Amino acid sequence: MDYETIDAGGFGRSLRGIGLNLLVRDVRAECVFLETVFEMKSHQVTADFAIVTYGDQVFQLHSDQTYHSNPLLGLLPENPPRGAGLEIRLYETDPDAAVERAKAVGAMVLQEAANKPHGLRESYILCADGYAWVPSRPTSDS
Repeated sequence: MDYETIDAGGFGRSLRGIGLNLLVRDVRAECVFLETVFEMKSHQVTADFAIVTYGDQVFQLHSDQTYHSNPLLGLLPENPPRGAGLEIRLYETDPDAAVERAKAVGAMVLQEAANKPHGLRESYILCADGYAWVPSRPTSDS
């Protein structure tokens, strides 16, 4: 699929399985964060919307103003963190490299990269909207 040229209707009809849509205060800034720290790709970026790809996975970003008639808008907190309790796990991203890139752009590293008992090396990085991004890779431990 060409995410740069697909129209809204075609994109919506193409979605399958479970979808992720994050409400953010600044779509463009969130795209820069995701591209810089996690090497994701952003498509059709505007002030209100973006399609974001991570490998062959796709999700969406929407600005608050696009949700003017959505029932979720009234539940959004005035101050971050918005995403408390939500972990967005990135199983194909080196957590050590992501931590270094996050620090370079001033993002909050909630937890440095560490090997966990569940077989993953992971870290926790918060974006400006307070979502917890968890880059991870399998450990080499047997």
